[in-house]
Amino acid sequence: MFKSFKDMPIWQEAMAVAEDVFKLTEHLPKKEDYGLTSQLRRAALSVSANISEAYGRNHTSDKINFYYYARGSTVETQSHLEYAKRVKYFKGEWIKDLDDRLVKLYNDLNKIIMSLRN
Repeated sequence: MFKSFKDMPIWQEAMAVAEDVFKLTEHLPKKEDYGLTSQLRRAALSVSANISEAYGRNHTSDKINFYYYARGSTVETQSHLEYAKRVKYFKGEWIKDLDDRLVKLYNDLNKIIMSLRN
């Protein structure tokens, strides 16, 4: 058992992804500050936030729900990154690593959800 959500490898990776998304979005056009930049940053940060929220819950069903929310934020982040690639804000290779990391987070969240369901 972890002493804090900060000790959880999945939270650490989710936070690292959010940091990388922040750095990546610093290069978006100013006109996107209240659009894509904000949406992408909030979606990415929501993954780690929901993992920490799950950690703080006592009931298994509550924990599972927050892991589901984290999983949803993971794919929301992927969707925003895909849009940014399609409108040529980012090169495909710039976001490939982030997308791969998000896929791994998604799969790891599924493992946690399945273990809690059993």
